[in-house]
Amino acid sequence: MKLLKRAPLLLLLFVLSCKDSAVLLKELHTISDTIKTQYAPDKRVAIFDVNFEDINDIIIVSGITDSKEAHQKLVTNLKSLDIAFINNIRVLPDTVVGPKKFAVARNSVINIRSNPKHSAELGTQGLLGMSLKILDKKGDFYRIQTPDSYISWVDKGGIQKMNKKQFDAWNTSEKVIFIKTNGFVYAAASEKSPIVSDITLGALLQYRSENNSFFGVKYPDNRIGFIKKTEAIRYNSWLKNTALTGEKIEKTAKKMNGFPYLWGGTSTKGMDCSGFTKMAYLMNGFIIPRDASQQINAGKKVDRDLNFKTLEKGDLLFFGTKATAEKKQRVVHVGIWLGNQKMEFIHASGNVHISSMDKAEAHYDDFNKKRYLGSRRYIGSSNKNIIALRTKLKP
Repeated sequence: MKLLKRAPLLLLLFVLSCKDSAVLLKELHTISDTIKTQYAPDKRVAIFDVNFEDINDIIIVSGITDSKEAHQKLVTNLKSLDIAFINNIRVLPDTVVGPKKFAVARNSVINIRSNPKHSAELGTQGLLGMSLKILDKKGDFYRIQTPDSYISWVDKGGIQKMNKKQFDAWNTSEKVIFIKTNGFVYAAASEKSPIVSDITLGALLQYRSENNSFFGVKYPDNRIGFIKKTEAIRYNSWLKNTALTGEKIEKTAKKMNGFPYLWGGTSTKGMDCSGFTKMAYLMNGFIIPRDASQQINAGKKVDRDLNFKTLEKGDLLFFGTKATAEKKQRVVHVGIWLGNQKMEFIHASGNVHISSMDKAEAHYDDFNKKRYLGSRRYIGSSNKNIIALRTKLKP
């Protein structure tokens, strides 16, 4: 009889306990979402992925983040709630990575994927000599961060891991930059010698020596090679002479005319639309955001009337779906304005080619004109997302 009387009370306590737990977990997720919005609003360039679980009235907090500040803020919030919790969050990079938390790309082009497997979507690419941060490891893949802050996975064969001392030595050493669209590094100072590897536009190798025809260079993995001087230049000399102008952007972009489209590509082996614009600016001394949907948030907004009248050579044009009451604007394509009487722009779609916004021209692009969203001017713009490489030069 006593058991029957207690049963409804136990059931009530169980229901209340479940309700309190659900309310608490909802509150915790709200706190987590707020922190994520502040520190990692774009998962392509920052990590904050946290989960909560209530086990026997103890909150188990798990997940990963690359922000110590975000982690500390979450812990502070949890302590203020006066609840029992176990913190299992990994702050990257951690012991999984080991002491070598940096890397440099060792192949002409490295493929950086959305997930740690070769069959995963290509997210972006890195060029030979590119400096990288290592954040995590899974099997034979490393989660790395590129100079434009893009985070994704690369297989171990594409990188040379380094500790801080080795990484600093690489970054401060004198370099040679490859300025042709593609070519080779030779084993000796002769085109008849064996090939060490191929090499593409924008690649960096350590300077060792030079003669009348060749630079002697060293790879991040200590391989030795030689590059024709007609195809490369000493990096500091190149960078000191860079000046961001519309004419120079046009000249660089047209060098890639006809190059194939490759989703996720950012090299002369193949490039997508934003990879193409990124390369055009990189070879003029500037690192810009990786994707079109990121590029539209940098620089100065121009052509508010969408009539192309105020555009200047080198401006970036963006295309996609306009915002409605139900949906946000969606940016899916980008090109570079060439600013001439034919109203031309150059972009990567199928391949790199020139199109026109003038109906009278044979290469008129009606499809993109109809989905034109607006433009941004990077030249002369002061923006934290547009990084001038010259600022990293030693005086």
